[in-house]
Amino acid sequence: MNMLEVKPDIEFKREVGRMSGSQLNQCMQCGNCSAVCSLAPAGRPFPSKEMTWAGWGLKEKLLGNVDVWLCYQCGDCSRYCPRDVRPADVIAALRMKNYLHYARLRFMGKLLSRPALLPVAFLIPVAVIIIILSAAGTFRVPEGPVDYSAFFPHLWLNSTFTLITLAFYGIAFTGLMRFWRDMKRLVPAAGPAKKPLSKLLPVLREIFAHSGFSGCASTRLRKIAHMMVFFGFGLLLMVTLYAIVATFTSNYPMTFWNPFKIAGNAASLMIYGGLGMMVHQRIFNKQIFGKSSYTDWLLLVSIALLTLSGTLVEWARLGNWAIDGNHSIAYILYFFHLVAVWFVIIFLPFTKLGHLVYRTAALLYARSIGRK
Repeated sequence: MNMLEVKPDIEFKREVGRMSGSQLNQCMQCGNCSAVCSLAPAGRPFPSKEMTWAGWGLKEKLLGNVDVWLCYQCGDCSRYCPRDVRPADVIAALRMKNYLHYARLRFMGKLLSRPALLPVAFLIPVAVIIIILSAAGTFRVPEGPVDYSAFFPHLWLNSTFTLITLAFYGIAFTGLMRFWRDMKRLVPAAGPAKKPLSKLLPVLREIFAHSGFSGCASTRLRKIAHMMVFFGFGLLLMVTLYAIVATFTSNYPMTFWNPFKIAGNAASLMIYGGLGMMVHQRIFNKQIFGKSSYTDWLLLVSIALLTLSGTLVEWARLGNWAIDGNHSIAYILYFFHLVAVWFVIIFLPFTKLGHLVYRTAALLYARSIGRK
């Protein structure tokens, strides 16, 4: 007679419990979390099965699990959990375990998930930027009015940052491909599957509309906050791309009343507003919003510092900031802004921001096999 072989990973279970703050042994597997979830598919609903697997330490069923990415962590399941096991926090911890597992380079995921290693993560971009500036021969405070291109020439800035970003993303793509293979292995298509690219437009509509948040009853304000940060960040990226193109024309630096500059400032205000709402919810609405991990705060603080430093850099240039005739304050702010850009953009595959990529991939796969 064939016996079902279960291989629990107790250390994995302990780590998920530590990351989520959940007492997994308290889960009585009642299924209430799946019953109240408006996003759970009728077949194989989540998160009840994930809670059972996490309680048993079944790591092989949870790494590459498509369903942990279909959850929007609205907190409805935690709100109605009769044992206060907080399923939403467990799902968040499982997502973190996933992108740490699939991160390539592996050490980068660990580097950006441990508070003790934050100084090392900070020193990496500082050291690389200093090396680039030294190679360009501009690692000094330029004389005259504030001119950031005299400090970090556009050609050096655009080329080096682009190459480094592409290199990091290219390596990270190999981990994403492994994640895709594991999704296919763990949740195979029940019948003929459609090509994932055929579902790209519907998935993008779902992402841009944030429709997954609409069915959540506990935290409707969260949808507004996420949309403000999402579209604000996207608008800032578009303005940045325009600025890169403008460096090859006579349209740079942009004046304060340049339409793209106005759009960039409006995007910053959207991000400030969205982040403010998120922080307020995390501090004052913990019962529903759930536990905020180090990686949660690292992402919020990184985006906030990127946006704030960008605003200060703009003011420093337009106001020609100087102390006793020395413009070093403007260039120090600019250097810090470049480090913040590195943290958010180049480190993206290894921080919680990488869940944008993993969720998109999971949605594509889920929709291609008809799982919704």
